[in-house]
Amino acid sequence: MAQVHAVVRFEQTNLDEIGLKDRLQALYLCYNKRKYVEPDPLQFLYRFKDKKEREVAGLICASLAFGRVYQIIKAISICLEKMDMQPRAFLLAHEPSDIEAIFSDFSYRFVKAREMACFLTGIKIIIERYGSLEEAFSLDRPKSRGLPVEVADRLCAFVGKIMEASGIERSYLLPDPMKKSACKRLFLFLRWMVRNDEVDPGGWRCLEPRDLLVPLDTHMFNISKTLGLTSRKQPGLATAIEITRGFSKICPEDPVRYDFVLTRFGIREELSLRELPSILKLDKGQIPRRAS
Repeated sequence: MAQVHAVVRFEQTNLDEIGLKDRLQALYLCYNKRKYVEPDPLQFLYRFKDKKEREVAGLICASLAFGRVYQIIKAISICLEKMDMQPRAFLLAHEPSDIEAIFSDFSYRFVKAREMACFLTGIKIIIERYGSLEEAFSLDRPKSRGLPVEVADRLCAFVGKIMEASGIERSYLLPDPMKKSACKRLFLFLRWMVRNDEVDPGGWRCLEPRDLLVPLDTHMFNISKTLGLTSRKQPGLATAIEITRGFSKICPEDPVRYDFVLTRFGIREELSLRELPSILKLDKGQIPRRAS
């Protein structure tokens, strides 16, 4: 642990002399490593070599990624264990009534058994109908590419398909982009499935990293405000699009490249959130404490 802090101080000394892009890149090179992933829902995706299994696991993990991180990890573990750690195969092998029975005792915060069973049934129907979640997403490809608003539109259609198949009008598990929510969990899912580096496992080819939107939470919102990437007062979908465009000026080919490393601070015990402002030359006090 002392060695990691030494790295942070060493980086901080040198980062004072270089620009923002280089400071962010230095953080990326130092901390965009799999050993810094846990605790994070992303840690489950490394178990799935088959991308069709991974995409189903990824959507489940991202959809449950709200609340305290260790509670999230527990809820995901329970869910995947009920599916024998083969979520796609499980869904294809079971009828909706079987899924409802198996998840009859499932409960995680606002999400109760019926909502979870309907959500999983919706995924089942979509992969039976289209062959994979990626194929379902790909059918709504716009004529032009690279604009964040177009990806948001495609996500609206994708969510709409799953919700229609689930048989319920709304679910906390799938935020509705039409309601202008930042949809952090859905854009997190896309980051996992589209980017491919030491941290993000990738697998999808229907999008490129340059098409992605920043998974926006309060932490990233405050950092982005301090960096001058947005002047908006609320972290909604329009704000996520604006911030993504700002990061696109720094890294046009991969605007969410720095999402993982920036969100490690305050999650990992050895990466104190208090150190991040000075590393990025931010004003102290503008980055909120993160719940453990």
